Amino acid sequence: MTSLMKPVRDVDTYIQTAPKEVQPILREIRTAIRAAVPDSTESISYGMPFYGFKGETGFQARLCYFGFLKKKIVFYTRPTFLQECMDEAKPYLSTKSALHFPLDKPIPIELVKKLVRNGIRKHEAGKD
Repeated sequence: MTSLMKPVRDVDTYIQTAPKEVQPILREIRTAIRAAVPDSTESISYGMPFYGFKGETGFQARLCYFGFLKKKIVFYTRPTFLQECMDEAKPYLSTKSALHFPLDKPIPIELVKKLVRNGIRKHEAGKD
């Protein structure tokens, strides 16, 4: 993913270095993820905010990523986490695991929350 921002080491800095008009959207997505999974690990991976399952490593740790591109917000999660929400996600789907949210339309925060909760549920059930 090519970001317009300089490399950063933490999510606070990532958000603070984004354009002013995008910062509230990034904060809203971050808040939604952290509310759904407060014990997740939060870091920067592939140059964007990353949330992982505590105590897991490698692929098993991956819950989701989000990032800002020139005119959109991108949200990544595992394809299996998207399956049950495909009808809602379809307008935003760009690859099997990436949703693109244009900045000129409201970000579907409820969909983000649903995807995160679905990921947690599938992970806990061992279906990821």
